[in-house]
Amino acid sequence: MEAQSAALGDIVAVSGIADLNIGETACALGEADPLPFVKIDEPTVSMMFIVNNSPFAGREGKYVTSRNLRDRLFKEIETNVAMRVEETGSADTFKVSGRGELHLSILIEQMRRQGYEFQVSPPTVIYKEKNGQRMEPIELLMIEVPDSYVGAIMEKLGSRKAELINMGARESGTTHMEFKIPARGIMGYRSEFLTDTNGNGIMNHVFDGYEPYRGDIPSRAQGSLVAHETGESTAYGLFYAQDRGRMFIGPGVEVYEGMIVGASPKAEDITVNVCKKKHVTNTRSSGADDALKLTPHSVLSLEQSLEFITQDELVEVTPKNIRMRKSILGKEERMKNWKKKNKT
Repeated sequence: MEAQSAALGDIVAVSGIADLNIGETACALGEADPLPFVKIDEPTVSMMFIVNNSPFAGREGKYVTSRNLRDRLFKEIETNVAMRVEETGSADTFKVSGRGELHLSILIEQMRRQGYEFQVSPPTVIYKEKNGQRMEPIELLMIEVPDSYVGAIMEKLGSRKAELINMGARESGTTHMEFKIPARGIMGYRSEFLTDTNGNGIMNHVFDGYEPYRGDIPSRAQGSLVAHETGESTAYGLFYAQDRGRMFIGPGVEVYEGMIVGASPKAEDITVNVCKKKHVTNTRSSGADDALKLTPHSVLSLEQSLEFITQDELVEVTPKNIRMRKSILGKEERMKNWKKKNKT
């Protein structure tokens, strides 16, 4: 109902002031006595939201244009006060900053369910300069694991520049540990943590503040298995491709050249032909096709996909599918770009 006044504790909707934001004070003329501003944590991680330009673009989404994407992102920051959206030199690309990967992945999932189709780049941390020194966001990481896994955790986090600040044993045979770790050190670690602890560990982290840059952190050790051509994956093609690494798709899935279909145990990317079909001949052997047994493939969630990709890769997000792809789809173009970078 319309009201001329409100008392302490009432929830009101203010009309007549379009750009009134959280933390601001609306005063009567001559009574300018604002309340102290509520400090909002600054964003620590940014990602690029890009209009989908893959070969499958526009097939599954309802909102696919740069105008749709821009309107939705700028509408989000009206209520999501800790998020920032910036326009870039390209009309199809927007820089979105938030408080960690989870903050951004929630927005991505919401947009996906609302019918938006777009691509996102890997998350990168936001650095600051203070007194001429480079500062980076640091997270307070809390871990609780069975005692037998402590060594593996300490080894992995040591290489990620984590600093142990507290450690204690629990009566249940578990160890509680607290670390200060760069935000970029946590990126991609969750899946490794689950593997190292066989799913028995508990991990939680919260933003702690900005501290001096702690040096380089090793990037992903795995390469990608990249589709060789556009088509539909076959059991025959996947059977021979699965020897190269862990697959992310099964048979009967539409793929395009440059799409990531698996993870390679080696550091470099490997191109595989998952659409390869068996040559038709007059020769038949009993049970030959039955021998093609496929290893169960891994289905990556949105968060796992964001953790997996590196700087030359993107996640394609549609209402029906989440795909990973190379920024440059053609193999020859990727090779030329790689040689060009190595020369410089």
